[in-house]
Formats: sequence, C-alpha cells, structure tokens
Amino acid sequence: MRGIWILTPLLLALGLALGVPARAQQPAADSAAPAAASAADDSVILDMREAFRRGDKERLAALLPLARGKVLEPWAAYWALKARLEDATEPEVQDFLSRWAGTYQEDRLRNDWLLLAGKRRDWAAFARELPRFRMGDDPEVRCYATAMQLLQGAPASAAMTDQVRRDWLAERREGDGCLLAADLLHQAGRITGEDVWHKARLAVESGRSGLARAAVALESPDAAVAVAQIHNGAARYLAGRNASAATRQGQELVVLALVRLATQDADQAASTLQAKWARQLTPAQRNWLWAALGKQATLKLQDDAWSDFAQVTRVQDLGDDLLSWQARAALRAGQWRGVRAAIEAMSEPLRREPTWVYWNARAGLALAPEGAAGDAARADARQQLQGIANGRGFYEKLALEALGEPLQRAPEPAPLTADERAAAAANPGLQRALRAIAVGLRSEGVREWNYWTNLHQSGGMNDRQLYAAAALACQAKVWDRCINTSERIQGFQDFEQRFPTPHRAEVLRQAQAIGLDPAYVYGLIRQESRFVIDARSHVGASGLMQIMPATARWTARKIGLDGFVPDMLGELDTNILIGTSYLKLAVDEFRGSLPLAAAAYNAGPRRPRAWRNGPVLDGAIWAETVPFAETRDYVKKVLSNTVDYALLLGESRTSLRARLGRIGPAPAEETALTQDLP
Repeated sequence: MRGIWILTPLLLALGLALGVPARAQQPAADSAAPAAASAADDSVILDMREAFRRGDKERLAALLPLARGKVLEPWAAYWALKARLEDATEPEVQDFLSRWAGTYQEDRLRNDWLLLAGKRRDWAAFARELPRFRMGDDPEVRCYATAMQLLQGAPASAAMTDQVRRDWLAERREGDGCLLAADLLHQAGRITGEDVWHKARLAVESGRSGLARAAVALESPDAAVAVAQIHNGAARYLAGRNASAATRQGQELVVLALVRLATQDADQAASTLQAKWARQLTPAQRNWLWAALGKQATLKLQDDAWSDFAQVTRVQDLGDDLLSWQARAALRAGQWRGVRAAIEAMSEPLRREPTWVYWNARAGLALAPEGAAGDAARADARQQLQGIANGRGFYEKLALEALGEPLQRAPEPAPLTADERAAAAANPGLQRALRAIAVGLRSEGVREWNYWTNLHQSGGMNDRQLYAAAALACQAKVWDRCINTSERIQGFQDFEQRFPTPHRAEVLRQAQAIGLDPAYVYGLIRQESRFVIDARSHVGASGLMQIMPATARWTARKIGLDGFVPDMLGELDTNILIGTSYLKLAVDEFRGSLPLAAAAYNAGPRRPRAWRNGPVLDGAIWAETVPFAETRDYVKKVLSNTVDYALLLGESRTSLRARLGRIGPAPAEETALTQDLP
C-alpha cells in the first residue's frame, strides 16, 4: 500500500521438481550440484546470506565448505569472496571467475572487481576484465572506462563526452568513476562550466549537498565551500551577499542559493529573486530559476504555478525535468501552447515517450484552427496518436480511445513448443533463480532471473525465449517474474500470462460481496505485490494487497473482524478481506472515483483530498499532475491494469477514459463519509 520492496521468503514447495533435466546445459563448474536441495542445504545458504549481511568474513569462510555442491553454491561462493574483496588477490578473483564462468555470480563479481580496480586506478586489471563484462549496465564502470581511455591518451570524443554527461547528471549518489571522468573531460574542455553548474543545480534541488560540492569543486574549491554554506542556510547566504554578482561563479552561487531557498519557501525565493537578484543574473539563469519556482508551485498544486513558468523567455534554457514540470503546470492551467512548447524543447528520447507523444497530440488537437491548416494539424496529431496506439500502457490506451478505436485483447501467440519449454526449464540460471526465491532469497533470485532474461546475452532473450521463461515462472507461481518477463516481449502478447488471476475464486467472491469491481481489485493487486503473497515493503506493508499494520487494525475494527492481529495479514483470505474492505471504503469516500481511491490506497487519503482541489480536470491530466512520482505512476498503472482485467474478465465497461472521469474539488455540501479513514 506504500510502495513495494519484497523481502520475506516465498513459501513455495518448489524444490525444482519441474519434470525437466535439472542440470542440462549447466556450466562445467556447476555440474556437481544436485537438482534439488534439502532443508539442511537451505539452512546453510540462508546462514551464509545472513553472515554476508553482517559482514562476518570468518563465519562465511567456515560455512563455505558446507555449501559445496549445493544448487545455490555460486551465491555462497560469491558472498564469501565479495565480503573480503578488498583484501583478495587477483589470482583468487580469477579462480572464482573461472570456476563460475557463465553464471550471474561470475559477472556480478566482475562488476565489483571492475569498480574496485577503477577506485584503485589499477587500469591494467580494469582493462583485462572490462571486455568480459557481459552486463555492461553499470554507469560507474562506463565512466571508469572513459577515464582510463583519457588517462592513456585517447582523444576526448563527442560520444564519450555525451555518455559521461548523461551518467554524471543522472547519478543520485556520489560516485568516484563519473566524477573522475567528468573532471578529466572538464580539463579537456569537453565538460563545460555550464555542465558543472547544471549538475550542481540538480543536486541542490534534490538536497544532495555532497554531489553539488563535488561538482563545483571542478571549477573552484572556494565555490565548494560556498555550496556547503548555501545548504546550511540559503536565505542567510543571500542576505550576506551584495546585490551584485559580477563573476560567473558569483552568479551561479546565487542561483544555487535561490534554488535551495525555493525548495524551502518558494514565495520567499520568488520575492528575493525579483527584489534583489533578477537584474544581476543572465537571462538563462533567470529562466532556470523561474522554472524551478514553477516546479515547486506545481508540486504544491498552487493555482498560480503557471505564472512562474510564464516568466521563462526561452524554454531551451531548461533541462528535461523542468520541462516536464512546465508541461504539467500548463496542463493544469489549460495552456496548450505552453504544453506544446515544453514538449518540443525536451530531449528526443523524452519527447518520444508515450506520455509526451500523447500530450503533444492533445495539444495539437486543442490548438488546431479551422480550415485547411487545422485539418493538417489534426491529421498530424492523429498520426502521433496512431504511433503509440499499439501498446498496452496507460497513454497507449488513451491514444487508442482518442482515435475512436475499441480496447481489445491482443491476438493469442503461437503456443510454446515442447522444445521451447524444455530449454527454459533446463536453463541453470533460471533454475537457480527459482530455487533462491523458493527458499527465501527473493532479492538474489530476482536479480539472477533478470540477468538471465535481460543481460546474459546481448539484448537479452528473444521474444520466444522470454515467453518460455515467463511460462516457467507462471508454472512455479512466481508471479512477479512471470509478469515482468512477459512484459518484456515486444512482438506479441499472451494476455493471460501478462495479466494472471491467481486466487481468482477468493478475489471474485470478496469483491462481489462488497460491491467492488473485481477488475479494479486485480489491477491494484498486480501493481501492489505482483501477487506475491508474502511480499513486504520497506515501510512495513505486507501481503497480497500490501496493507500497513495500523491500517489493517483500523479496517478490522470498521468491519467488525474480532480477534484480528497484524500477523494474520499473512493469511490469504484475511489479506484480501482487509485490503478490499479498505479499498471499498476509499472508493466510497471519494464517491466512486477510481483514481482518487487508488491515490488514497498508495499515499493515504489526506493527500488526494488536497490534490483534488483547484480546477476541475480531465482525469488523465489530474493523474499526470499528481505531485508524488510514485503515486503518479501507481495511479496510472492501476487504472491501466483495471481496463486489461476488465477485458480478461469479460466486463462490458472497458473504457480507460470513462474510469478516469473528471476530478475537481469536493462539492461544498459533500462531507467525509469516514472522517478517520487512515
């Protein structure tokens, strides 16, 4: 109910008894492992995982011999070496890489070793392993690779500069590799002062003072000291400066202080900018600041948010994040020209995402004049909608409806052959992933599964291989891997595989008993837990419907469930009863609005009560402008899922737009049905 991070064991009696050759196509180093593991085997592996979490190197070394020959031995060996990697010799590392060649654990340790070699500036060791790094998905490794090339005299190309700039700007934690590469490219004149201050602004806005200090130190150590002062007191820093910023550095530090102040008090930041600093800054700096103020106002859903963005004289001075918020502010204000201007200034990858293709098309339709020019504009908008209308996401469905075409199930693909099923079942990595999940190592199992489906071979598995792997996960009732793997298939869709209905009798019975749409319940469960019964989030929500203990106790009292204790949330029927009962109360509280009820389920009812204030909006605009990124994504996915489940369950009402409705302030006469709804 508050965002999922699955931790607890999956209690499956799986044992890899799948009726397939357990060791077929197994790497030679893995050939001694048995096809199934005993409880004692599992205990050893679980003990080692706990020792690894504690950093207990001695315990890991003592247990490792007991893991020999076990299905999950590669994990045991990985933990034992990873725990002491900084003290390990290269021959030890090479022995591990050779013994476990072809496994996820081999490439995982290679990733760790590359990071360590880069940190140590051991470029010889780095260069030896980099070509063998199959995953290739670690930005820090990419940055170290560029740094190595530059230090060895390679010219700073545009391609390597663009990659480092993207990785460096995107990082949310201090990383040595990308900072090193950025520093070298800065010295070479490829990473500019504008890039440095851009990075600093992003870091200050997100409250990451360390990242901002590290960035501006590339320009000046003195500037890094000032960034720390700004973080600790932006208003005080600005008050202590003269109303002059003659140097570029002085100007940029003022910008950082105003960005920091905007995150704390946007009104004070706006008045300070207008009264003291606007004339001292460049037009580009002012544009960034007005957009930053507009973003904060939009996050607070202030009615005048668009007025801040209206101060921006050149949208090309903004980055993608601010442009996204300008588009959202314009949507709320009905400023379709502003929507179009923001989208057209976005980088091409962002502009091509279905979200902004859809809204750009809607802007085109809204702005189309009468006559031949309008006809051409409308034709262009329809062409944009048609370009995304073949997918199954939120905006793809809205595009299809905007074109007047009905939502329907995708054609069934050709059934899997016996050979395709056998190849998936014999894949040693998928076997090991399922085994890990079955014994409670869900995080490890998920990572290994994703590696084999997405990264082991260049481009990941092909569609038919993914289809077979998803079927294997479905057969094992590991629904999250079933769904996620099926979603990666590009060329076709198995609708029932992508939208499974586990516990169908229980869900339908309870939903129908309380007057709740079963498709909505399934749409929510799919997003909450992916049908993992023992899922537990990082904030304590648990079970199929991800219910917080306090919410569960309140709901139990409300429905008269005597003797309830939070441990009962692990029981399937109780979890469904409590979850659907709370969801029904939320739907009733918001007078049948499914987007508002979904937002309440994810973020609590207090927030959507506030978020609905302001203008009356198309439900899709309201969903896109929800301030919390997690809840914004959640509402869209739950409603999109709901439509798919309505199709699957044979419901007659399958319009996404109808389910979104229109959302605005509660009528003056409307009172809360449940004042204490948590």
